[in-house]
Amino acid sequence: MIQFTNTEIAFKSKSDKALSKAWWLFKIMASPFLVKTLSGLTKAALAVRFPVAWAVRPTIYSHFVGGRTIDESTPMVRLLDKFNVRAILDYSVEGGETEAAIDAALQETLRTIHNAGKDKNIPFAVFKPTAFVQSEILEKAGGDKSKLTETEKKQAAAFKERVNLLCKTAYDAGIPILIDAEDSWYQDFIDETVEEMMRIYNKEKAVVFNTWQMYRHDRLEHLKKWYERAVAGNFYVGAKFVRGAYMEKERARAAERGYPSPIQPDKAATDKAYDDALQFTFEHLDRFAIFNGTHNEHSSKILAEWMIEKGIARDDNRIWFSQLCGMSDHISFNLAAERFNVAKYLPYGPIKHVLPYLFRRATENTSVKGQTGRELMLLTKERQRRKSKK
Repeated sequence: MIQFTNTEIAFKSKSDKALSKAWWLFKIMASPFLVKTLSGLTKAALAVRFPVAWAVRPTIYSHFVGGRTIDESTPMVRLLDKFNVRAILDYSVEGGETEAAIDAALQETLRTIHNAGKDKNIPFAVFKPTAFVQSEILEKAGGDKSKLTETEKKQAAAFKERVNLLCKTAYDAGIPILIDAEDSWYQDFIDETVEEMMRIYNKEKAVVFNTWQMYRHDRLEHLKKWYERAVAGNFYVGAKFVRGAYMEKERARAAERGYPSPIQPDKAATDKAYDDALQFTFEHLDRFAIFNGTHNEHSSKILAEWMIEKGIARDDNRIWFSQLCGMSDHISFNLAAERFNVAKYLPYGPIKHVLPYLFRRATENTSVKGQTGRELMLLTKERQRRKSKK
């Protein structure tokens, strides 16, 4: 029976000082007022170019982020390796609105792929699609393409060329590549592009992975249709599952523009859809590879127990478990101790570029019911256990 209660294993990688710092950080994030106030002050400081790195870097940045560069992130990769936990370096820059920004993100992502190809403890590369094209192109290209101007058609084609370059580089390096999900109004063109990549590079196994945000009520059927096309087209599907990151924005936009919200009616529906998607792909492992990206204990537990029940090797490369750096270590490290495939998402990048990611993490820990409370409870338990041993 898989358990996530052993805090000695969960926090074995943390010194007493690091454990205490994590406890204080989650204590602050337990207050929505403090999170909102500090986020607002940081954004205001950035707007007037007031330096904030001195405050951010040793606190929330160092907890959730590997470093500013690949080299700065390497010590964390090596530390995780000691505990059978892999790392996925994620260059956390989004919103490529200029050609210079897009090219810079492309070159850095190519470096992460080459780096992963040389490092046995980095089993995946990853990228965020909005880093590689103006956001309005993603939205327009997902609709009626006849309405695109010639310039917009060229920009959409350039996006596909960049994605193809990244996927080909990953394929040549022998590294699977995860393509993150975006807002629903961008996702159709991303899905179209990713499927094209799968038809090229997933002929022998899953190299290219798409992401399904299961807080969208249409994603389970979308997944099943994708499976049918994969069988008909004789390619494999890399399926990364997350619950979702943009719920409030999605609902607000739907209400503002007068269309039905794409979001599930409640958390129970999201949880059911998530686990149903896991089960569907698990039952069709002849066609799927699964990347179970969740901080949910139940969704992690059931997949691990299905593997045990069906006699599937714990290190079967078709099934991976993943959590974000700085969160849910009790899931990551306990699964890794049981020899399952576990990889921590390790964001990196310049502080000013990574701040949107950090704001989302802080907000998520404040708003997701029980998230911060669970982290605090586990950190407190381990601090008390260590004190009792002294």
